[in-house]
Amino acid sequence: MKKLLHRCLRFSFYVVSLVLLIYAEGAGQRLRLSRIRTNPTLRITTGIPDGQLIDVVNTGASLRYSTPNYLTWKITVRTTCMGQSFTLHVVTTDPERGTSAGEVTLISGAQAIDFITGIPGNTRNADATLQYTASATFDQGHSGDEGNDRHTVTYTIQRQ
Repeated sequence: MKKLLHRCLRFSFYVVSLVLLIYAEGAGQRLRLSRIRTNPTLRITTGIPDGQLIDVVNTGASLRYSTPNYLTWKITVRTTCMGQSFTLHVVTTDPERGTSAGEVTLISGAQAIDFITGIPGNTRNADATLQYTASATFDQGHSGDEGNDRHTVTYTIQRQ
């Protein structure tokens, strides 16, 4: 059994690809939310014999955001992924303006979830590093059987 499990680990991998979309609420207002760097791809390729797969973390993407000089703002996040098989989390621990809402589990089709709250008006070019964590279990199958998860992750800045 241990030998079979080890062989499965070598030949199975799990892929989560992300496309980041950004939106700003309020036509004509000076709101800006922009992606920096490239869209990440996370590959879960290793596991512990007689255990589980090892999560993969990527911090290769960030957001830059600006707001008008009034009110308080927040950024929400949601995902769409046809036939989502594996688990995807996102968190920012270092927003320059506002407060991180903590780690968010992205589930395809779910409503947008608060991601950064309390962003003051008149914020200019604040950055926040995005940390994505992809996880899977042997019970969920693998990309060869289930296909790759291709997420379109949408960040929206709006009034709080």
